[in-house]
Amino acid sequence: MDRTERTAVLKAQLRVLATAGLIGVPVSFAAFVFLALLHRLTGFVWEDLPERLGLGTLPWWWPAPWLAVGGLLVGIAVRYLPGRGGHVPLEGLGTEPVPPSHTPGILLAALGGLPLGAVLGPEAPLIAVGSAAATALTHRWGPRRDTPEHAVLSAAGAASAIAVIFGSPLIAAVFIVESAAATGHRRTRIVLPCLLASGIGALIFTGLGSWTGFEIASLALPEISGPLELGLTDILWTVPAAIAIAYAVKQLHRLGHWFESHSIRRQGAAAVLAGLSVAACAGAYALLTGRSPVEVALSGQETLADVAAEPEAWTAGALVALLVFKGLAYGVSLAALRGGPIFPALFLGAAAGLLMSGLPGFGTVPALAAGMAAATTAILPLPVSSAVLVTLLLGPASASMTPIVLVAVVVAYVSEQALDRYQPSKPNRPREAAARVIAVRGVRRATRPRCRRPGRTAVRSLRPPST
Repeated sequence: MDRTERTAVLKAQLRVLATAGLIGVPVSFAAFVFLALLHRLTGFVWEDLPERLGLGTLPWWWPAPWLAVGGLLVGIAVRYLPGRGGHVPLEGLGTEPVPPSHTPGILLAALGGLPLGAVLGPEAPLIAVGSAAATALTHRWGPRRDTPEHAVLSAAGAASAIAVIFGSPLIAAVFIVESAAATGHRRTRIVLPCLLASGIGALIFTGLGSWTGFEIASLALPEISGPLELGLTDILWTVPAAIAIAYAVKQLHRLGHWFESHSIRRQGAAAVLAGLSVAACAGAYALLTGRSPVEVALSGQETLADVAAEPEAWTAGALVALLVFKGLAYGVSLAALRGGPIFPALFLGAAAGLLMSGLPGFGTVPALAAGMAAATTAILPLPVSSAVLVTLLLGPASASMTPIVLVAVVVAYVSEQALDRYQPSKPNRPREAAARVIAVRGVRRATRPRCRRPGRTAVRSLRPPST
């Protein structure tokens, strides 16, 4: 490559980098509005309205009507709007470019399901909206679609949209870079645009929060109390704990694939059934434990902070019931509802780690760190992003807990890959079979002879239609 070619490549890279920084401003503004609306709707349904009705604690039946409505709204988006309501969370964290025409369906599915109790997080809709907004903004003057530059700008838009929900723009950029690289994109091409867009997005979020007085809730943990020194037993218990969590996550995937395979032809009805199933799990949990059904419904972001702040408030029975019922609700939500898989996985991993902290020699803080790291790695699986996310979430405990996090990430990733090899979940077969059925039905309808009267056989003319 001569000097002229190197200069042209450098100019093209600078142009893409500048474009990524510019689109980060409107994309982060749109993401701020989305998160503000999501937060207001969630607070109204689960806090303000029960208080107005004079309900001291949420009754066990409270999630049922809301999740029925949420499932119906998701079903409408999946059945009738372009894009099927967005990325299916059972398939992981999608970072492929999203057409702008899919935005209405994505917003309806997200705002209809997430605040009403779907056991999913907001990261997937935000990524899709950020990608679609970047595509719309660069439609006339940006690179053509199906080009590497367009994919880079789409990833930058997604990074700016999720800049603050994980507590740090660095985590958002790492998630997008690793997820995009897993789909075949070159890491070196997307690193700088994603870092820049994520940093600008965080600045816009901070400025809008100061100006409006409305702070967007991000994933955060309080300072965890307990000894922060690692022992040999902590490391030894981390290995079987990570293997067990990876196996449990694989069973949730299998549950989701089973539910999807039996409902692929009726996706609208499946979303309603999934909402009612989540409500049934939340109600059963509340009846059995006497605790709030909101601990099973929703993403678990708020309850995660409670688990980390007051681990002694949870009995072993309550933790087992929480893992069973929220795990079932999570598996069904992954298959039929719309949202992100990360937030509930973190919460379930923390609950599993807290339950395992009762093992001899396994400290509470190392068990929480190992559980969150293993569950996040097994559900995505993105090992680097999972390690960075859990390490930064631990705050002051991160320096001493990093070895536990890294061991849990590696063991969970290897276990997930081994389980996936020997127990293939075959995620695309139900969807491909349904596509073949739909295609065959369309051909049959197109070639079926039409009869104007009963008993007569229509004869198709072979002549071309007149112009």
